[in-house]
This record gives sequence, structure tokens and C-alpha cells, in this order.
Amino acid sequence: MARRLLGAADRPAWLRVFDGGTMGFRLTGVLGDGGDVLMVDAAEIFCAPGRMRLIEGEALDSHVAGAKRTSAHEAGLADLLGLMRLEGILPRHLAVLAIQPENVDWGEAMSGAVEKAVGPACEIVLSTAAGWRRG
Repeated sequence: MARRLLGAADRPAWLRVFDGGTMGFRLTGVLGDGGDVLMVDAAEIFCAPGRMRLIEGEALDSHVAGAKRTSAHEAGLADLLGLMRLEGILPRHLAVLAIQPENVDWGEAMSGAVEKAVGPACEIVLSTAAGWRRG
């Protein structure tokens, strides 16, 4: 996903893209620098594989707080956001674009359904980031 966004011809120069993987607390410096943050990850959102949901605000808090930790990403995200909240460095805009995987497991390979969602997910990232920048 990050590679696709980095290579996108329509990616604005101001949009920073990186693969945070399962870096957990090590991301606080990058994510807490005052910029807006939109993370993309596979997550259990109880719908058909490849479907997406943009989760923001209170919905994000509820999702992270109540979610069963089914991947290293989700476990790290809950801890990361908790630490950032404690340190008072949460971004102005914060969201997760969740993509429903075919199998919720600890693997890293993308299923066919998730692979097909990458293009549309990139479009959502670009349009959401542009909206945040305008607003």
C-alpha cells in the first residue's frame, strides 16, 4: 500500500507516506509531529473481504478500545494511541482506513480481496488527506 501511494502520479508533494508496520511506540515521534495521520491496515470490521471503512473520532476510540487484538498491528495501535493521548500529542485529524481481510490472522500476506482494495484505498487516502488539508 505504501509503495503504491509513493509511486502515485497524483500524490501531492506535501503528503508523507511511510510503512509503519508493527513499530508500535517507535511511531510516536513520527505521528506526534503535528501533522494529520491516516493509517491503513487490515482489520476485523465484520463485512465482506476487501470492503473498507474509514474510522475516525469517537468511532476510532471505540474500535481500538473494544477490538479483540487479532493482529500485531491492532495490538500496537491500541498502545500507540494510548501513549500519544497520555503525552498530549494526538494529531489534529486521526483516522484508520480499515480493510476487511479474508482471514484475520497474524500473517502479513495480502489476500486477493485485500489486494484488489489497494487501488480504491489509495483513492480514499488521497481524497481524505486533501479534504483535511483544505479544512
